Amino acid sequence: MLALLPMFKGKGAGAGGFAMLTQRREHGTRCPGPLQRVAGRIGRGYHGEVIALRDFSWERMIAAVEDVRERACRATAALKQAGIAHVVIDGNAVAAWVARVDKEAVRNTKDVDLLIRRPDLPRVIETLQSVGFVHHHVNGIDVFIDGPDGSVRSAIHVVFGNEQLRPDDPAPTPDVTEAEPGPDFPVPTLDALVRMKLTAFRLKDKVYLLDLLEVGLLDETWYTQLSPALAARLQEIIASREREA
Repeated sequence: MLALLPMFKGKGAGAGGFAMLTQRREHGTRCPGPLQRVAGRIGRGYHGEVIALRDFSWERMIAAVEDVRERACRATAALKQAGIAHVVIDGNAVAAWVARVDKEAVRNTKDVDLLIRRPDLPRVIETLQSVGFVHHHVNGIDVFIDGPDGSVRSAIHVVFGNEQLRPDDPAPTPDVTEAEPGPDFPVPTLDALVRMKLTAFRLKDKVYLLDLLEVGLLDETWYTQLSPALAARLQEIIASREREA
């Protein structure tokens, strides 16, 4: 029978946000084998490219995680050798902290976010280009894609320490000194990481905060050590978690 499956309405969605896929069912059960596409395309991507579904593959899933780790390790090893202070932040940092409590609660991420000092940017560009990365300035953000054919989606994104990322942010980014040595690269202290996530407070930041709450790294006792603005945001996250529990 034909099944109409929704696609997320966003960068990868086609007109109407839907893709028609065939699923053959016999006696109420799904037959083995991959989903077959009815048409020669699924939808249009952000740049108008055709989106096609491949077979499910554990190998591709594992390779995607390993690719992120390899990029992070290659970049940070080069920066360490050059004596440039840096910290891996965002999703990889959250994963590193969560793994200290429960590896099964770790959430994978597709890119690498790097905290550096702004005066070090020229040296960072020179160092990362020496190990295969290509520097670009995209929408006001410095990024490093992995080679000339690399993707911005999986790039290294640079964030500058001790700066206000947005005019209305309740706190600046931490300094690179607020860090701890991780298994492969330095990550923010838990305090600095929580402040960064509560300051950014995008959807993905809220998800990362929920991950920290889930494994007990974050709770109501943090209210008193945060600024009133950040404490209010943490209260909001905890309240939403309790409502959905």
